Amino acid sequence: MAPAEASAEPAERSEKGESFGLDRILRMIPHRYPFLMIDAIRDLHQRERAVGIKNVTINEPHFTGHFPDHAIMPGVLAIEAMAQTAAVLVVHSLGMEGRGMLVYFMTIDEARFRKPVFPGDRLELHVAVERNKGRVWRFKGEGRVEGVVVSEATFSAMIMDPPEKPAV
Repeated sequence: MAPAEASAEPAERSEKGESFGLDRILRMIPHRYPFLMIDAIRDLHQRERAVGIKNVTINEPHFTGHFPDHAIMPGVLAIEAMAQTAAVLVVHSLGMEGRGMLVYFMTIDEARFRKPVFPGDRLELHVAVERNKGRVWRFKGEGRVEGVVVSEATFSAMIMDPPEKPAV
């Protein structure tokens, strides 16, 4: 099923934070298949933290070449999934849903890849805000499978207004 056809999960609030599904994510960030790396968000606390969920499946395009006889998710895509989780956190925290905001990577530091991620794994992307100054945000992220840390990084990003569309 293509991401745009996936059913929506209603937003929920609890002590654990907000949770929502793909339809709402698609309103917050511009990424689309095959480069959308998160399927759901849970435990979102504005300006603090969120957990992105990536259900890793064998039909993703990178698995045809990485590696054909031993499929593993490229580590850089796990970092990208962390960044997409962070982008949703920022857009939601600033109340900018549906405005087409862009969140650009600025730095990636201390990236570590501890264990491989395989098709069939449920990758949880735990992202926490370290600081925010104006449009620049810094995050600490961890990827976990079944509670085990498989990747981690500290990264920063800048939120940008969407580009102006030329008059037709």
